[in-house]
Amino acid sequence: MKKTVVYAALSALCSILMCPVLSRGGQYLNFDVAIYIPIHVVQSFERPQTLQADWDCIRRQLKVDKVYIEVQRDRRLLAAEQVERVKKFFLDRGVRVAGGMALSDGNIGGQFQSFCYTDPQDRAFVKSAVEFAARHFDEVIQDDFFFVSTKKDSDIAAKGNKTWTQFRLELMDDAAQNLLVKPAKAVNPKVKMVIKFPNWYEHFQGSGYDLEREPIVFDGVYTGTETRDPVITDQQLQQYESYEIIRYFENITPGRNGGGWVDTYNLCYLDRYPEQIWDTLFAKAREFTVFEWSAMTQPFEIGDRAAWEKLPTSFNFCEMTNGISAPTWARAAGYSLEQADKFLGQLGNPVGIASYKPLHSTGEDFLHAYLGMIGIPIDLRPEFPTNANLILLTECAKFDADIVGRIKGQLRAGKSIVMTSGLLRALQGKGIEDIAEVRWTDRKVLAHKYAEGFGQGDFSTLAGETNAGVLFPEIDFLTNDSWSLVRAEDNGNGFPVLLLNRYSRGVLYVWTIPDNFTDLYALPPEVTGAIKHFVMRGFPVRLDGPARMALFAYDNGAFIAQNYSATAADVKISTLGNSVKLRNIVTGEMLEGKLPPPHGWRWRNDDIEDRVSFSTHLPPHSYAVFALETDRGNVSASSK
Repeated sequence: MKKTVVYAALSALCSILMCPVLSRGGQYLNFDVAIYIPIHVVQSFERPQTLQADWDCIRRQLKVDKVYIEVQRDRRLLAAEQVERVKKFFLDRGVRVAGGMALSDGNIGGQFQSFCYTDPQDRAFVKSAVEFAARHFDEVIQDDFFFVSTKKDSDIAAKGNKTWTQFRLELMDDAAQNLLVKPAKAVNPKVKMVIKFPNWYEHFQGSGYDLEREPIVFDGVYTGTETRDPVITDQQLQQYESYEIIRYFENITPGRNGGGWVDTYNLCYLDRYPEQIWDTLFAKAREFTVFEWSAMTQPFEIGDRAAWEKLPTSFNFCEMTNGISAPTWARAAGYSLEQADKFLGQLGNPVGIASYKPLHSTGEDFLHAYLGMIGIPIDLRPEFPTNANLILLTECAKFDADIVGRIKGQLRAGKSIVMTSGLLRALQGKGIEDIAEVRWTDRKVLAHKYAEGFGQGDFSTLAGETNAGVLFPEIDFLTNDSWSLVRAEDNGNGFPVLLLNRYSRGVLYVWTIPDNFTDLYALPPEVTGAIKHFVMRGFPVRLDGPARMALFAYDNGAFIAQNYSATAADVKISTLGNSVKLRNIVTGEMLEGKLPPPHGWRWRNDDIEDRVSFSTHLPPHSYAVFALETDRGNVSASSK
């Protein structure tokens, strides 16, 4: 069992100065902050002194622009008088208000239970609850329970011969239109109806969440960015998803993705909380919602952070608690938000390696987040990005019936495709052979050594032999038709990790992904660096170092390097262009770059990129924000 320390209060020797009282909203430069208040908490405000005491505690530690007041959860409804009294309290203090609903129906043995949307009584209850919310608020958000999990007799009868996914998508599209949006607008024509999507986006369609239709039906969407701890939770979501999912939803519904949403649950150590907050903001979320009110009044859990607690990490515990008597989760949130707000305005628009995920698709689920954790920035898009010079395609792209044709079109245009082994397997016998005779097999290889090279006799060992064995599927190819650029080695035999195949004027790369995606983290930095040489070709900035590092890049030349691991790391940053100075936006420190050496004669002269290299040190659980400097001292612009 993990050791958890509850931080109740600081010593009386600490400064008694308090944060200034903040009575009005609109305190942040680059985003707004909201708190969600569940119905049982709202009902606890029956005693006015409770609400005032909570507000006094929170406002000293966290700047609040808005609150979501929940009116329904688990079939409980607020009274009209309760709604109006709590609304007035916040409006009188300059805080905006909106309504909230959670269409949950309790749980069965710990598993969430939804309403039954084929049951007339349940449908009537949902409709009446929405009408109630719309009478009292001009904005109503649906917490992430607007899905269906029931398989009652009425569901089975209504489903007929459809798949559960098809049936549930149609059922919830009807519920969104006819039980939520239309009834709400009939009561209040100016109400803004928002749907908050949860973090498990790969599997939405199986429970009726429709990323194709619902962003159109609702007036806005919201994003669950709560990745929590990637090991102890059942979802095992990687930290990078807190950033990636915001960008995906922004690409699905440009300009209408309201913000990100983080809670305080399932954390082994306190640093994971600010990391979720920062990554949400690095993705340029317009609003940040804290879930939930009562947690903000409680002492936070420090957790097991002994390995780095005395190091100068981005989440500076002493600085965070300085001058605060009995700090709570509100202070942890407030400190993290204030820190990011100081530099977010200096970042441009996020950019990444274009990757295609069709709506309602599955395959190599959540792989993009794992790739983000080895330093490959991902720009996840719901439509095939024909304007990109290089596109990363994982297995989920198989849901596009014309994907082979799209790949051919990209290659004929002289561009590049990086295809994972999962997609290769899915497309076998479906036309991929017309591009390259590369075959996924059922054979496996347990690799401990790696090499890189191109052409006969040009392979060189990468990093020597490793203790951690990585299990790969074995890919067959035809010599001279394809070439292995990076290979795994075992017992004197070699197996392709990254293959090159030329088609028309373009290049197809086949990337062999380990059976366990987390084994990507076990690859030596030299191996992931060799892969990035091709996968990130042409990208303005690159980060090379140990795994569990992320790179967030922006179109004005600024970027962030983040270390999620418990140990410090020396990393290499390389950039395109002629800028030889790198400025740390937060500290002002200047890094001097090294120009690339002369090429010399090699088989791959045409594949060598001229990059300026910089070295820096990242403490554990920390980030650094950089900008390229021109000779005139201005941030240099980088192409997308």
